[in-house]
Amino acid sequence: MASADKEKEDSTFMYKVASFIVDKRSLFFLIFIFAAVFCVFSRNWVNVENDITRYLPETTETRKGIDLMDSEFVTFGTSSVMVSNITFEEAQRLCGIIEDIDGVEEVAFDDTRDHYASSSALFSVTFTGTADDPASVSAMDEIKEQLAAYDTYISGDVGNDAGAKLDEEMNTVTMVAAVIIVAVLVFTSKTFAEVPVLLITFVMGALLNMGTNFLCGTISFISDSVTIVLQLALAIDYAIILIHRYTEEHESLAPREACITALSKAIPEICASSLTTISGLAALAFMQFRIGADLAAVLIKAIFLSLVSVFTLMPGLIMVFAPLIDKTHHKNFVPKISAVGRLAYTTRFIVPPIFAVLVVFGFIYSGKCPYAFGTSDLPTPRLNEAQIADNKIRDTFGKTNLLALVIPSGDYESEAKLIAHLELHKEIESVTGLSNQRIKDACTLTERLTPRQFSEIAGIDYDTARLLYAAYAVSDENYGEIINGVTNYRVPLLDMFLFAVEEADKGYVQLDHDMDVQLHDLKNTLDRATVQLKSDNYTRILLHLDLPEEGEETFAFLDTIHKEAERYYPADEIYCVGNSTSDRDLSASFARDNVLLSIVTALFVIVVLLFTFKSAGLPVLLIAVIQGAIWINFSFPYFMGTKLFFLGYLIVSSIQMGANIDYAIVISGRFMELKEHSPSLKQAVIDALDQSFPTIITSGAILASAGALIGQLSTDGTISAIGVCLGRGTVISIFLVMGVLPQIMLIGAALIDKTSFTMKRRERTVVTSGRLAVTGMVHGYVNGRIDGIVNGIISGDVDVRIDRGNADTENAEGGSDDE
Repeated sequence: MASADKEKEDSTFMYKVASFIVDKRSLFFLIFIFAAVFCVFSRNWVNVENDITRYLPETTETRKGIDLMDSEFVTFGTSSVMVSNITFEEAQRLCGIIEDIDGVEEVAFDDTRDHYASSSALFSVTFTGTADDPASVSAMDEIKEQLAAYDTYISGDVGNDAGAKLDEEMNTVTMVAAVIIVAVLVFTSKTFAEVPVLLITFVMGALLNMGTNFLCGTISFISDSVTIVLQLALAIDYAIILIHRYTEEHESLAPREACITALSKAIPEICASSLTTISGLAALAFMQFRIGADLAAVLIKAIFLSLVSVFTLMPGLIMVFAPLIDKTHHKNFVPKISAVGRLAYTTRFIVPPIFAVLVVFGFIYSGKCPYAFGTSDLPTPRLNEAQIADNKIRDTFGKTNLLALVIPSGDYESEAKLIAHLELHKEIESVTGLSNQRIKDACTLTERLTPRQFSEIAGIDYDTARLLYAAYAVSDENYGEIINGVTNYRVPLLDMFLFAVEEADKGYVQLDHDMDVQLHDLKNTLDRATVQLKSDNYTRILLHLDLPEEGEETFAFLDTIHKEAERYYPADEIYCVGNSTSDRDLSASFARDNVLLSIVTALFVIVVLLFTFKSAGLPVLLIAVIQGAIWINFSFPYFMGTKLFFLGYLIVSSIQMGANIDYAIVISGRFMELKEHSPSLKQAVIDALDQSFPTIITSGAILASAGALIGQLSTDGTISAIGVCLGRGTVISIFLVMGVLPQIMLIGAALIDKTSFTMKRRERTVVTSGRLAVTGMVHGYVNGRIDGIVNGIISGDVDVRIDRGNADTENAEGGSDDE
């Protein structure tokens, strides 16, 4: 009785909450209007990070190296400009035109295979500013204008706003997805007026999420791009549950009472449904690669705000549209699938073994899935202008793999020796560092020169050079050189140049005009080299590798580079930074995240299911089906011979487990309820599939369509990979849930009952006719339906199940005599 009172109390409380929301709908409308206006502006406050390596753990070499280079060096903007179908002479003329453009520092071009091949010229352009400097962008615009008449392909970060292009693509995806969503909702709805109610609710939830993303600080381009589409697809079930509840209640109640009753019943149901999705997303936060935490935060917030919109906005919309909802009922377009249920019963001993074999194959071949950890080689159904240019340049001149080796500065001799050792490796095409940069083909920047050698290189008189060397010795507190004379004193050329200009600017050394101009011109050239290759604390050496961006051979050679550098520098002060290093760090994090995410996701979901179904057996069966769908999904890349971007696996496997398992929950929940009252398990499974199909096909079609659209319309390799995997995985999950799960539940019904947390003594089923003495909880038919606590004698045809209590036909007859 206490439990019954508690349930009544909870129901009363929820009814009061629902009544407040429905009756105060005008207040909620006003709140949402203010929130919508605010979000229209606040959505522009969001900072979006386009560099995926920023989410690597702080302990990785890539993360440390990038942070160090950002603080220690300046990287000027560069672009590769290829002009096809021109002669070498015409290419030389264009080179001069590009060099004269304001904002262009230099253009590398010669008659070697690296710059002219197959009637195509490749100009390596270096700008005076960084990639996003307005001067560099303006210069790039001028280059495009000058080369407009030619067959031109431009690759590089200057003037290439990848974020804007991705936003444009996702806007297209969203619009197409909206059309599909409307079509699906019209097809699966019971009344046309439901559709605007659902759409307004969706749009408001999406707008609230976009407008509150600034609270997360900086979000990744992945979260910024895919969240709106995934939010609509993942949260659609919640609104559908409420509108269907309203339709059922409205059959016997007025709109207000129907809406309140529907909301009071839907809130617990929707919250329970959302827990599995949130659990799957929450598991992403445990990833070592912090992109998972970023996506989890944004998507969980999206789910929460969708719930807020459904619970507080949608009831008021239902009341506003109630007259139209009543007037726009239409024929049910969703067909019955009783044949599928009958087939499931017939094949209940055939399909599960076949599924078990498929799961084993899926597990094996998903483990052989060829993963990619860099995005440059990821195939996408569509290519943008920059990708087309990259492919064209790579096909004509080959692909370059640039790596930066960062080491402590100051020891030029060690640096020169290191560069000499690196140049001996066949895996390295070229090495660029201060210690191998030559001046006037006479000496390197770091070579130690005497005063006479310096005077010849710098173009200043010998006496002035001697004076500079003496001043340098004093500043370096090397007084012995002054005593011995500075004739044989050797100082690195770079250091002496910088010192000479500094002394001349202070007026300590008098130079004639021509010498001063020549010295400062040379100093300006050196400054551009040094800010890119040297700081007070570190030196950067650029390596062009003759290796693919990723792979075991490449990753092994990174260790070789480290070993070479460790001959001269401490291991903890050596950093290799580049796409290859990033790919290796991502590969290492994937190995950990893959196992952790699978375990945490399954654990979270199974805990939710345990409390939902109060059975240990059923959650295992449901997770087995969805996990099987995940393995089968990710075995496709192996058979298709295509690489799968690792992030697509991590994100989609989590979403697939958290969201697609809702389909399994819908069917299993219906089946567990119906099998208690249906005349047979066969009829129970037929009815369960018939009743579940509209919900599953609505949600599944939208999620699968959203994934397919993202996969086919996005030119970003990361986003496209997520979309393709999500769309394919959802279709596989729907197929298995509809075509395999019913058979598994049929043959596992006994296991489900035996593993129930609410174990009871064996129920007595009584079928009789006449008089029956009953004491206890009764479920069944007595010339009609009876469901309640009975203490008395029943006369008539009896077909009941006794949960608690007993039934005795003999005492019933005896009772009759007494009467």
